[in-house]
Amino acid sequence: MKILLRCLLIVVLIYFLPLGYAVTAHYADSDQATDWRTARRDSAGLAPDPAFTDEAVIQVYAARAFRWRGAFGVHTWIAAKPRGASSYTRFEVVGFGVGRGGRAVRVQAGGIADGYWYGAEPSLLRELRGGEEVDALIARLHQAAAEYPYDDQYRVWPGPNSNTFIAYLGRAVPELRLDLPPTAIGKDYLPQGAVFARPPSGQGMQASLGGLLGFIVSPQEGVELNLLGLSAGIDFHPPAIKLPGVGRVGVAEQAQH
Repeated sequence: MKILLRCLLIVVLIYFLPLGYAVTAHYADSDQATDWRTARRDSAGLAPDPAFTDEAVIQVYAARAFRWRGAFGVHTWIAAKPRGASSYTRFEVVGFGVGRGGRAVRVQAGGIADGYWYGAEPSLLRELRGGEEVDALIARLHQAAAEYPYDDQYRVWPGPNSNTFIAYLGRAVPELRLDLPPTAIGKDYLPQGAVFARPPSGQGMQASLGGLLGFIVSPQEGVELNLLGLSAGIDFHPPAIKLPGVGRVGVAEQAQH
């Protein structure tokens, strides 16, 4: 009985106490948008201007989800620009309209690469720049997006959702070395009922039961434990702890590759 109580205490301290703090902080934030029609969607000034940037660019972003969802997690997307292109293409999954037969996958040419997500400021998670090698990765992103198996499905929890899609692209293009934040709920939902796979970074090992229970061991992500879709763990390079709802706490990662 004592062992069970200790285990429950550990779960509360690691998973539900940080989550409670995140929910409280979210609803105490008076600056968050309440109306999606008027919420800010303009550029955050993080993406290089394609008018002055000839090289190929891939960027990965995360921003708090809209309304109550933002208390728990983030929405992630990828923006890419081939060499010489005058605009970016956004790769993301959006649930709006899927229930009425619409497509979940959005590959939008000319989209705002670093736009606020319904009022939430984005963070740059990863960036690659270069020539032919980055152009080749962009072509593979297009191919992987076309092969995503859940284009007709969307489920906030435990997936498949927007983070499931970006994790899928990361596995398909491991050169991105994606280390998605613990707040990217749905990243641990493995496609087509798989139990074992590579993590989104493409390095190490991941096990997951329907996105509800599992783990990641990776030189990129560190060690993560997934409980009911909530991720907690330890990152080693650079050092940090990962907490549900709160995110990564420690030395900031460098977005540039």
